Amino acid sequence: MRPRLLVLNFSNQTPMEKVQQMTEALIAALAESSRYHGYKDKRAPVFLQYQVFKYVDLRDPGQTKNNSSKSPLKRNVAPPDMNCDYSAFFNDTFARYYGVRDPDNPARFLRLDELVDRGYVHEVWFFAAATGDLRCFECIEMKPVYDAQFRQVPGQFRSAGNGEDPDRKWTGRSLRINNLNPDRGIGCAMENLGHCLEGMANSGVIPYYTKYFNEFAGLDLDKRYGLPFKSFYELEYGKDVITYPDDHTAIVTYQGKPYRLENYRVLGGNVHFPPNARRDYDLSNEKPVLCCIEDWRIGSGPGHQDIYQDWTNAAFAPYRTLAPDCMGPWLVYWRQNMPGLHNRQKDDNGKPMKNWWPFLFY
Repeated sequence: MRPRLLVLNFSNQTPMEKVQQMTEALIAALAESSRYHGYKDKRAPVFLQYQVFKYVDLRDPGQTKNNSSKSPLKRNVAPPDMNCDYSAFFNDTFARYYGVRDPDNPARFLRLDELVDRGYVHEVWFFAAATGDLRCFECIEMKPVYDAQFRQVPGQFRSAGNGEDPDRKWTGRSLRINNLNPDRGIGCAMENLGHCLEGMANSGVIPYYTKYFNEFAGLDLDKRYGLPFKSFYELEYGKDVITYPDDHTAIVTYQGKPYRLENYRVLGGNVHFPPNARRDYDLSNEKPVLCCIEDWRIGSGPGHQDIYQDWTNAAFAPYRTLAPDCMGPWLVYWRQNMPGLHNRQKDDNGKPMKNWWPFLFY
């Protein structure tokens, strides 16, 4: 797949050269992350190869602070509430900023919904400085709703990202709008998009994806272990809330109460919690835990059982320079283990698992 990107720069303090460099680096990291089991199969092909349709410089001439006066702002919204007006991306004013003339009527410019509908654009990335004047979600998306047979449910759509602007208008097609902080790096940008993968699952717009992603990402711990919470995201933030006495036991503290999980085995992990994480954002734990992320639903073991092996942060060490900040190194490896092109996973019916990456653009 070669999705086309519209890349916008609202940050007065960020040169377009840096915007281009960061965009190209993120494209490279996402491409690597779409190589199914690429960490051990050097011939695994790239599946997601983003292409830049257009860079749009929206900075104020001569200004080097804060964000542009062209920023899509909602008025009278007090901090810390989000004041980014996502509907503005689709209006006629922004159409002129994009500068793509309507081939059927050159006197006018195509709006974003028209650019998407005609196939010019499949995703939007915009750069905004974290200076407090433009406060945006990490990554938002609106998506049609599908049934269990992958058929669109007429007239139904919902938010499927990491946060949503309730005033954003539905335009009829799936579209992610990803906010990039130019003062951070590629790993943080991948984290935004990782949360969008989780948001797509939480939304339930594609039941098949929700079912298997929640299993893979450990968003169903209440069902698997009888816990009073669904995922580690509900644990107290910023503290070591998980310990591992050995590679098959976890002690999880929730609301001050410890829960001992015997025969603990991790499937895939999620954006904030690698398999052996002790807290959010833990990339440094060298203690092993039994995990089948590399054989999840493949069944390479005796009796076609998934193979669980001692897993540590050494697994994603090769990606510490490709996407070095935030959860980037882990996320490249994590995504490589999701069902992609020529994957070997099986669904509940024993059939080959569908490639998840096309779901991004359903």
